[in-house]
Amino acid sequence: MTFRQFAFNNVLRNKRTYAAYFLSSAFSVMAFFVYAVFAFHPDMSGGSVNGKVSVAMHFAESLIYTFSFFFVLYSMSAFLKTRKKEFGLMVMLGMSNGQLRWMVFLENVLIGFGATVAGIGLGLVMAKLMLLSAENLLGLDESLPFYWPLEAIGLTFAAFLVLFVVISMFTVAILRGNKLIDLIKGSSMPKKEPKSSRLLSLFAVLLLGAGYAIALLVKGIAVFVAMIPVTLMVIVGTYFLFTQLSVYVIRRSRDNRSFFWRKTNMLFLSDLAYRMKDNARTFFMVAILSTVAFSAIGSLVGFKEMNTNAILSQNPFAFQYKQYAGGEEQAKKDVAIIESSLKKEGFEYRKFTAELAEMKMKDSNSLAYAVKASEFNAAAEAIGEKPVALKGDETAMIYYDNSMRGEKPALETAVLANGIELKPASMRSSSALPLFTTYYLVSDKLYDRLDRDSAETYSLFDVPDWKSTKALGKELDEKLDSENSLFFSVAYELAVVNQMFGIVLFIGLFIGAVFFVASGSFLYFRLYADLPDDRVKFKAIMKLGLTDRELKSIVTRQLAILFFVPIVVAFVHGVVALTAMQNMFYQSLMTTSLSVLGTFMAIQLVYFLFIRAKYVKQVVA
Repeated sequence: MTFRQFAFNNVLRNKRTYAAYFLSSAFSVMAFFVYAVFAFHPDMSGGSVNGKVSVAMHFAESLIYTFSFFFVLYSMSAFLKTRKKEFGLMVMLGMSNGQLRWMVFLENVLIGFGATVAGIGLGLVMAKLMLLSAENLLGLDESLPFYWPLEAIGLTFAAFLVLFVVISMFTVAILRGNKLIDLIKGSSMPKKEPKSSRLLSLFAVLLLGAGYAIALLVKGIAVFVAMIPVTLMVIVGTYFLFTQLSVYVIRRSRDNRSFFWRKTNMLFLSDLAYRMKDNARTFFMVAILSTVAFSAIGSLVGFKEMNTNAILSQNPFAFQYKQYAGGEEQAKKDVAIIESSLKKEGFEYRKFTAELAEMKMKDSNSLAYAVKASEFNAAAEAIGEKPVALKGDETAMIYYDNSMRGEKPALETAVLANGIELKPASMRSSSALPLFTTYYLVSDKLYDRLDRDSAETYSLFDVPDWKSTKALGKELDEKLDSENSLFFSVAYELAVVNQMFGIVLFIGLFIGAVFFVASGSFLYFRLYADLPDDRVKFKAIMKLGLTDRELKSIVTRQLAILFFVPIVVAFVHGVVALTAMQNMFYQSLMTTSLSVLGTFMAIQLVYFLFIRAKYVKQVVA
């Protein structure tokens, strides 16, 4: 048997140990490959879809590749620790340190090669399915055909071959400093009593409390300014939360005799302190990765719904045509085209017209705007708003019902250049007319007495079956927009927004999924790295009279803490981050964001139940 065959057989004999590492690496390869398939797609880079999508896909690839390096390095180092005794035995039987490092290098390259091939194979299947459904995923007008992705295969294979070779060199360096006695003893060496600092524990509470307070209290643009310092405070606070505060709380619980001596709490808490200390860095990485996944996906889903709702609520008419001053002749032709197109396509519609007058203010360079009450009321009643009743020369101030507006404007009297005063008796918001400025509602008689410097005309088309006007809206949008006019179609604009967010969501969801699977894998690695010791420890305890039910209870409680503490911390971080985001935009993102976070928690619960069943079976075997 050659040395290469020996290394190959080692991998086969340890296939259970390497299974999670292999599958997680293959998943990273698959994610990278699927992005590459989309990025190199001829219709993506050729212009059928905006070329910026391809750039975004390549950027996502770089993020996944960078993360994969650290993920694979951590995974490999965790598995090497479980094989220390095996390595020590090989050295005792005559294997040199150089041969040991060469064997580990070959094993890692072999596993990396297999994971790369498997990831590309799975990626081909996944890419086929995703390309077939890309019309819905990306909001595209046409589906992307499948093609043979030679460039994607070449890039993925070369990138991950280099990654696994570099990782193999790192793992060889990890073994270099180990002595024979350390290898033989492996993880059986006695652990030091876990210690914690009361000062650092308090520091963790202060950092997290201050970070949360700032994030929840700041509003508007201040959220963006506070983002970096708050993020740093929360990251440092999270690190000390797991390395210091968690151990401190457990030690304080052990001091409570009535609690510590109740049932199996002594066994549960004594071992938990060591586990929390040993896994502190893992928990920290899981919490931060999960927070990134929660916040990114929750924000993207929330922003998509926010933009969709804003378009629907602020634009109640299917088509809007705005004619600027000086474009009267062209406007008549354009409005005629819109009406003839609607009739040709068989759409029922009602047309409303409103004129916005622009007037100079007395003793001021500012301008005032006015609209006839009759024109406003016709449009308002069409969308279910109450009409405004004016008597004589009464006026009312109207401001656009824009969800992005921070505060409503103040009630002000406008004195025009010709001496007429527009003194509003009331003020209300409305989305009946798409006027992004505050304007005065006046009677038709008063409107005729105003000295109008210029005027803009709005033609609004109420179409009951507006959802079916996307194609017509796109056609008219390309035909009618000019320097003197502006055309807007709600259905077409929604399609554009959905396509844009579909692309962003596709990228964000995939990256979030990679991070979330990786965080679960970190926990899996740690559990199975400690499995041999746990099996010996619990078998010894059972000889003292511990029942199977009590053993399963202890293991379940420990696993629940190990699994859900970092996820709960990430959940809280995510809720605070999303609350800060909604404070920036004065929009509620909680409903959709919490649904995303709830979905992740449900997935984690299923993952926990699956791992718990397998782990308990292994411990009591």
